[in-house]
Amino acid sequence: AATAPRIPPTRLALHHFDVNYSLQLKDLWPSVRAGLLCEQKYGALLNNFSPADHVAQELELLNATDFVSEAPKKAQRSQQGAAAEEAGRGESRSQEGSGEGRTVMQAETMMQAEMSPPLHASISSNIKCYTFPRGDITRFRPARPDALGLLNYYLMDAASLLPVLALNVQPDDFVLDLCAAPGGKTLALLQTGVCGHLAANDVSVSRTKRLHQILHSYVPKEITESVSVTSYDGRDWGQLEGGTFHKVLVDVPCTTDRHSVMEEDNNIFHKRRTKERQMLPMLQLQLLMAGILAAKPGGEVVYSTCSLSPLQNEYVIKRAAEIAETQFNISIHVEDLSHFRTLFQDTFSFFSDCRLGELVLPHLTANFGPMYFCKLRRM
Repeated sequence: AATAPRIPPTRLALHHFDVNYSLQLKDLWPSVRAGLLCEQKYGALLNNFSPADHVAQELELLNATDFVSEAPKKAQRSQQGAAAEEAGRGESRSQEGSGEGRTVMQAETMMQAEMSPPLHASISSNIKCYTFPRGDITRFRPARPDALGLLNYYLMDAASLLPVLALNVQPDDFVLDLCAAPGGKTLALLQTGVCGHLAANDVSVSRTKRLHQILHSYVPKEITESVSVTSYDGRDWGQLEGGTFHKVLVDVPCTTDRHSVMEEDNNIFHKRRTKERQMLPMLQLQLLMAGILAAKPGGEVVYSTCSLSPLQNEYVIKRAAEIAETQFNISIHVEDLSHFRTLFQDTFSFFSDCRLGELVLPHLTANFGPMYFCKLRRM
């Protein structure tokens, strides 16, 4: 009997996404689908360990901007603009009133704008990542080594920085990157320059080698030596070092949606990996629980995936909060990250209907993501 023709895993992935994501994203799915199937956009994470002033100037001459430092400035300008507009409306409403009343009203509105919580307060200013404007598909040239042999920037999906920015590492924090390989987010955590101690773990020994390579290429030896790199099964971490970290990043294995529709190699939609794919939400939940247990009371955990799937995103968060409460008597607070939408709306396309956490959608004019991230506080 003739064997059935082999359907490429990329086609299986796209069919799976067409069925599921069209229900979730509705009218947005055609544009997200087009984004997934087109070349991904990158950002250049500047290496603070390499003298980077001239690099920043070169990138700015190419019309790239540091989206991290630009965002609060833009947000502040739009806040002030909205306040001025409101003040103007107040003025026209009180035309009959005394001039003094109008002035007081304007001053109050402007004051409210200035007193609203500073949007930049939750952003680590040490991380610098250059991106080209929306619609500009210029590619960054490969990074070059400096006099010490360290590369001057790291090319990555700029949306991958959002979980690190959400973690908001403070001076002397003990930080755990539970699923650290290949190493982009670990490198970004080191760029903050404030980690008291950084533990970078990944279950895969071969992927941990890649992590070592990245550290060697970007970070001075004395800093690398302060990073503890391990290859444990992340699910066991809560038992290994429970309740010890101020900040935990749990960037879990997922369906890597962009890779799944573009690359045949190492594709989780291969028929032989069906069971592994079906078990992903369970693995993700176990890893998130390990991350929660590794955090100190009052510590913070950021969970992230590069998938659009609610089963791998919001549902994992919801279930983890339930298990933490019922089985470990740990109360979990899901932090509001909606200010990220305001801050970074010029760089990324966010999904406005995400119930828990934030989701960056691929879009042809800003082809970053997908990237889901959600911040939890262990009470």
